[in-house]
Amino acid sequence: MNSSGASVSSQRCFNHGLREAAARCPECRRFFCRECVAEHDDRVICALCLKKLAAPGLAKRPAFSAAMRSVQVVVGILAVWFFFFMIGESLLRLPASFHDTSVWQAPWIESQ
Repeated sequence: MNSSGASVSSQRCFNHGLREAAARCPECRRFFCRECVAEHDDRVICALCLKKLAAPGLAKRPAFSAAMRSVQVVVGILAVWFFFFMIGESLLRLPASFHDTSVWQAPWIESQ
């Protein structure tokens, strides 16, 4: 019907055959009149392609959101556990002589 190299001025709207085309959709490459196109993300796009682009993505799906929240909670718990595990490991690596010295003995405690 339309040749791929034709200019917009010599084309007709895909939806309205009697109307002159005003733009070509960058997604489907069809020609459309002014009533059949809309601006989206600084592009002129047809209604069908706009509907496809506006379809809910993975982040907007309730099941995916619930699964992501569960994963975030598990990762958070593991991060906190790892933090305290590393603190415990570093305390265990202290030499026993560190605990035997008078660093921990305060003279004011013994005087009472």
